[in-house]
Amino acid sequence: MKNLAIVLGLLFSLNAHADAVQMLKDFVNRTHALKAHFVQSVYNSRMEQAQQSEGDMMFSRPGKFRWLYKKPYAQLLVGDGKRLWAYDEDLEQVTVRKLDSAIGSSPAALLAGNNEIEKGFNLADAGEKEGLKWLEATPKGKESNFQNIRMGFSGKLLAVMVLKDYFGQVTVIHFSNMEVNPKLSEDSFRFIPPKGVDVIGE
Repeated sequence: MKNLAIVLGLLFSLNAHADAVQMLKDFVNRTHALKAHFVQSVYNSRMEQAQQSEGDMMFSRPGKFRWLYKKPYAQLLVGDGKRLWAYDEDLEQVTVRKLDSAIGSSPAALLAGNNEIEKGFNLADAGEKEGLKWLEATPKGKESNFQNIRMGFSGKLLAVMVLKDYFGQVTVIHFSNMEVNPKLSEDSFRFIPPKGVDVIGE
């Protein structure tokens, strides 16, 4: 569930000379919807790759998103504005939670949440490295699963997100094929559990 956060990844209409904190704020103000492809790699505390997956995501602010894992296993996360649905196709299981409690101080709150970013995060410019301009977001809430979230910008694009949890596990997400403010169907953010699956949660 914590990888929901990863809900979600993205392109920004930004001032190329702005620092990374201003880039994120501009994103929140200007980007109302987004579509992108992602490749997600998970590393253990020794930075050995433990898992890689890829798929497509979209969001419509505030609070609506769809995060579809296509490889290696089919999984789907849908935020409908009120609830978060997590569907594991192989397990034939759906987990549902209230969206506010599920997102909290997660990366999803940075990308698909409301305009009050600094209520949940301490934001800091983290300089430039490997050709990217970096922002570090540290959750203020103790309920967050993450120590920090780093976002790397290439020009006007958010190219990479790096998430570190309290066990030293690191998740790296690379984004591509981004579309800013596309027209998205409301049906994309609705989820009806398939017949016969187990539904667990609120």
